Amino acid sequence: MLATTVTVRQILEQKGATTHSVTPAVSVLDALAMMAKHDIGSVLVLENDRLVGIFTERDYARKLVLKGLNSREATVGDVMTPNVCTITPSLAIDAVMNIMTENRFRHLPVVEQGRIVGIVTIGDVVKSIIDQQEKTISHLSNYIAGELTT
Repeated sequence: MLATTVTVRQILEQKGATTHSVTPAVSVLDALAMMAKHDIGSVLVLENDRLVGIFTERDYARKLVLKGLNSREATVGDVMTPNVCTITPSLAIDAVMNIMTENRFRHLPVVEQGRIVGIVTIGDVVKSIIDQQEKTISHLSNYIAGELTT
């Protein structure tokens, strides 16, 4: 049997649902320190447990460094990406890949019933697709080998 469609829920079950967040008032430097500590490329921006934005390495490079702002003085709220696109756990990984490609996103928060339940990155998507392809190749190789030995 060939591999079935993988969902966001399955990816989160494998990688875990841990997310890291800051408030809009946190300094960019503190947010970057958190990102470095956890070896991640983004943090969610929450205000009263409500998602109000996302702060990414791209936000830092394009909205702070190129504008000559100071990371000690600027806040995450000054440079974050507001109006964050989110996905649900039931979404198929192929659909996630399309959303990321069309919108040039590298990080998508996962929301279920108004609650953040994880985040999916472009790396997660690529890994999942490679895993699916390896399973398909293995299945087909076994099928062909079985056909040749009978």
